[in-house]
Order: sequence, then C-alpha cells, then structure tokens
Amino acid sequence: MEYRRLGASGLTVPALSFGAGTFAGQGPLFGAWGSTDAQEARRLVDICLDAGVTLFDTADVYSDGASERVLGQAIKGRRDRVLVSTKTGLPTGEGPGDAGTSRARLIRACEGALRRLGTDYIDLLQLHAFDAGTPIDEVLSTLDDLVRAGKVRYVGVSNFSGWQLMKSLATAQHHGWPRYIAHQVYYSLVGRDYEWELMPLGLDQGVGALVWSPLGWGRLTGRIRRGQPLPAGSRLHQTADFGPPVTDEHLFDVVDALDTIAQETGRTIPQVAINWLLQQPTVSSVIIGARNERQLRDNLDAVGWSLTPQQLAYLDTASSRTAPYPYFPYYRQAGFARLNPPPAPRAA
Repeated sequence: MEYRRLGASGLTVPALSFGAGTFAGQGPLFGAWGSTDAQEARRLVDICLDAGVTLFDTADVYSDGASERVLGQAIKGRRDRVLVSTKTGLPTGEGPGDAGTSRARLIRACEGALRRLGTDYIDLLQLHAFDAGTPIDEVLSTLDDLVRAGKVRYVGVSNFSGWQLMKSLATAQHHGWPRYIAHQVYYSLVGRDYEWELMPLGLDQGVGALVWSPLGWGRLTGRIRRGQPLPAGSRLHQTADFGPPVTDEHLFDVVDALDTIAQETGRTIPQVAINWLLQQPTVSSVIIGARNERQLRDNLDAVGWSLTPQQLAYLDTASSRTAPYPYFPYYRQAGFARLNPPPAPRAA
C-alpha cells in the first residue's frame, strides 16, 4: 500500500481507504448499499488491515448512526491500528437542532459519534455539508474547542463549493483555528467537475481530496454496457436518483475506453477507474466500498501498479467534457492559459 500526506498536514493516510456506508445498511438508500453486520464487518476490516488500508470512513447519517456502531465493533481492540473518519452536518432527525453545524449541534454530534464508535477521539471529523445558517466563526471556534479537548485530531469538509471552502480557510487562518486539511468530494471518470475549481483550490491551499464514489455511483463496475439492460442486481434500480447524474451516452463512452485499457493491462474496469484517480493532483485517498470480500479484494488490486501516460491520456480524452463558465475560456484561449497557470502545490 502507498501512503500519502493528507493535504498540508502531518497526517499520513493510505492511498485507498474503506467506506463503511455498507455497514448495517437501513432504509431505501443505505439498505441498497449493503447490510454488513458486525461479524462480516470485522472480516472486511481484517482484510483491509492486511492490505495496509488503515483509514475507515463513516458518517452519523449513514443508517441513522448504525454504520458508526458497527464500525466501532469491528475495530474494537485495535483502535491504535486504524484511523477513523466520520462526518456530521446533514439532518439526522426532524427537530430544529438535528441538522447543520451550530455549536450545540457539533458538540452533541461529536459526543454521539464517539459513543457509537466506542472511542475517545476521532482522527478526522468532516462537515458533511456547508451550513449557510451558522456563522463560519461559530463553526470553526467550536471545532477548535473539540481539537483542544482531544476529541478530534484533524478537521475537514465534504461537498463544499469553492467559495465556502476558501472563506472557511481564510477565517481559520485569521484566528489561528484548525484549517481544513481534507475535502471529501465526488470525483470519477464520469464526474470530473471537481477539476474546474476545487482541485486548483486544493493545490493552492493544501487541501487533500478524499474521493467518494470513485466508480460513479456504481456505474463503472463493468456490468453496465451499451445496448444492454441494467443488470437485475444493480443497486442503481433503487439509488440512481440519489446519486450524481450522468448521461447514458457519456457513461458508455467512458466504459468503452475503460474496457480497452482493462484488456491492455489485464486489470478489471473498476481497478483501472480507481488507478486513474490515484494519479490525479490533490488526491490523497480514494474511498472504496464493498458489500462482500470479493468486491473488496478486487478494489484493493487497484494499487501497486500505474497506468502509462498514454493510457491516462486516452481515458482523459474519452471522459472529458466542456468546462462550465467561467472556466471554458481558460481551456480554449491561449492568452487565458498564460495569465492563469496551474498553481504550484502548497508546501506540506
């Protein structure tokens, strides 16, 4: 396993990490992801640790906290061997204090996560969404308190826009509060929007990407093909409307290209898709999920080898789409490119 620094921090994470959204799956979304119980979860954690995967990601909203509880049971007795990442901020109830990142909600959410995980500290606490109703100063000062209390080691965010992340970073720097070192983002060969604004921001500000849904919400498994019906066992039957959109034609173009590279390399389509991500700027770790041991072992084989520059370029071309405004002029006109070169990586 390869290990990388998470953004501009001293925290070292594996290139692949494990997403525990499949643990104890309940409800229309998470139930379709998987329903791994504590015994099977412990087996999957065993396999991960044997492969050098030490970072495990979950959230309080996953199956109403059940994912955190099962993960806590699976890592019991070996807490010092793992890194635990969890998220909070999305609604977990109907009450006025059951959503967002106010001071009261953050403290209560952190205490609840610690209890469910069976630990006294969280390695990485991430805000699952931007809370426009709470002042950024209140959010960051509360996170500072949690870090100083030893309940949280590092902080990050998920699904922020560029201005939301940059304003938060500037505020943290002004007050000397902990800076966000990670941004958990959607990024895949059928969803490259991350590259337009958030990737340059991450390069400039030292924010590492933790990639969720690297297989495009289950679309890049190799089972979905042009001219064929959606497989009966695909979770997309139940979850497609929850996930990132992609047109069929774009998906099939990318799958065709992945199939070509998979045949060249002797790898599976998911392994090629994940390996492409691992060679992109700012990517610190790709979060893989698995409903069973077979899926997990297949995804783990995405590391230990590299696509060639020619293969990367082939996949880039097949998956590229015109950038949205105001970015497309930078790609079409040489003058814009000269005035706005890619930012140099921030020193760790």
